[in-house]
Amino acid sequence: MRSLIQIGGKQLRITGRVVRIGRLEAEGYQFVDDPAPLLEELRRSRTRVDLFTFMQRLPKTSPEFSYPMEWDNFAALPVSTFDHWWNEQIGFKARNKAKQAEKKKIVIREVPFDDVLVKGIWEVYNESAIRQGARNSHFGKDIETVHREEATFLDSSVFIGAFLDDSLVGFIKLVHDETKTQAGMMNIVSMVRHRDKAPSNALVAQAVKSCAERGIQYLVYSKFAYGTKEHSSLTDFKERNGFQKIEVPRYYVPLTHAGRVFYQLGMHKKFADRFPEPVKAKLRELRTAWYTRKSRSATEAS
Repeated sequence: MRSLIQIGGKQLRITGRVVRIGRLEAEGYQFVDDPAPLLEELRRSRTRVDLFTFMQRLPKTSPEFSYPMEWDNFAALPVSTFDHWWNEQIGFKARNKAKQAEKKKIVIREVPFDDVLVKGIWEVYNESAIRQGARNSHFGKDIETVHREEATFLDSSVFIGAFLDDSLVGFIKLVHDETKTQAGMMNIVSMVRHRDKAPSNALVAQAVKSCAERGIQYLVYSKFAYGTKEHSSLTDFKERNGFQKIEVPRYYVPLTHAGRVFYQLGMHKKFADRFPEPVKAKLRELRTAWYTRKSRSATEAS
């Protein structure tokens, strides 16, 4: 069960049936610097919220509040200048990949949000039903849905496109926080058939440049680690491009007796995180094999 409510000028996402957990709908892109007024409004709200969770923004890595806390993380790149990133923060492989895109005539530029961009994003999303061994959640969406989803947070968004012969082959939606301290890549997607041209590497390079030009101190590529999963091909990509794991406090504030018990029993954690990493790795292998067979069967049948 999922619902959205407006509290204290921010949109909150509420999930769960038995115990209702609230968090910012734009978590990772918006933050709560003064939680007390928001928590008080939640306690008075007609919508029941048993447990509210929020993170601190970068560079605030030391706990600032006395609420129950656990460590979370960002895959974050400290940004000063583009030249510093290019010469000091990444290795030769990442530089070569970015150069490879240019040699293969990939053109990178910031682009306005308009119908032309939306159509290009729709085509990128619908190129393949499988991405990185898992179901592509964007595959099959109609163009109106893509427009609605990409039109969020436009006042704080920068769109970057990768073009080949004027056709969009990849893009980044970069969303900065309220203080313009950090910007997160809400979307970074490139066409699978153009992987040999390394558009994703070139897109990251432009994202660094866009942040440096705006004085944004941190470029964030979601999380570095999810639960007990520390390494993957995506993690390797992040590391090669200079992203590092930066831990930040995540707070869990019980607002009802049920929320307090739920948190104390550790039931706020994802069910999958309770399994050892070797077990989860094997399950991911089986998932990838299943999706690969499914994709191959669909291709042969068409």
